[in-house]
Amino acid sequence: MKRIIGLLSLSILLTAAFSNNASAQYYFYNDDYYDNPLIFEAGISLGAMNSLTDIGGNKGIGKRFVKDLNLGQTSVCGGVFLNLMYKNAAAIRLEGTFGKVSGNDNVLEKVSPLDIAKTRYNRNLNFRSNITEFSLMLELHPLFIFINYEERESDPPKLSPYLLGGVGYFSFNPQANLNGRWVDLQPLSTEGQGLKGYEGTKPYKLQQINFPLGLGLKYELSPLLNLRGEYVYRVLNTDYLDDVSTNYVDPTAYALSGFTGTKLQNALDLSDRQIVPSTGPGGKRGSPKQKDAYFSFNLKLSLNIGREKIR
Repeated sequence: MKRIIGLLSLSILLTAAFSNNASAQYYFYNDDYYDNPLIFEAGISLGAMNSLTDIGGNKGIGKRFVKDLNLGQTSVCGGVFLNLMYKNAAAIRLEGTFGKVSGNDNVLEKVSPLDIAKTRYNRNLNFRSNITEFSLMLELHPLFIFINYEERESDPPKLSPYLLGGVGYFSFNPQANLNGRWVDLQPLSTEGQGLKGYEGTKPYKLQQINFPLGLGLKYELSPLLNLRGEYVYRVLNTDYLDDVSTNYVDPTAYALSGFTGTKLQNALDLSDRQIVPSTGPGGKRGSPKQKDAYFSFNLKLSLNIGREKIR
């Protein structure tokens, strides 16, 4: 979190510096507006969010990206953002994104009994998690990078593809549905994290750093309004977005670690939900070889602040 605060502070300082240098330097945007080389863009977004985790997937061995994507687990997401744009070519962006991800092994119910994916169906796990993310990103518009504003003889292009990347701070909290109740999974140490006999592992943190990477297409509806379509993929440092990563835990470790009552029963019920028991403690529950990820596609509507109308 300290890193994010530091980056935000730096962006504010850069904003102030750029503002002092760029003030009163206007160029013709078109016949009706002057363009300030430094303008703000404030907007909202609405779109779809999905994830790639150990849970669910498609037939066969688990694959990468779209080959293992379950479209039925897509959910709505939204957000707000503020851009500091320099000559329409580069921008520093602050953004808040809010959504939900989920997965369920039951999507594999209809695969052949001979398919290796049937073992994931038999594992019988599910999860959901709300996502709250704040990010600081750099946005680059290649079509504008080489435009000389002072010598431009025509209006700038209205359509602009762009790339973006940066760092984010997000929170998540995987839950599982148990007989109609949604139960928080992280406190249950479903793979033994921190239990007696598993002291080498620690409970995963529910607030972490991620690295957003994306691309988009911006269209200027007018000198003041923009419409964007944007895809952003988040690279994570955790494999526990869905609470699944390694092996089944020895159930006796819960009582030895002081679990009692409802917490003990929830841990026993949710750590091993196999329909037909086929493996025991130490057996494969997930795979830590690939980290989890989530991504979104959004439509964004924004307002340019700083363009001056010619009187």
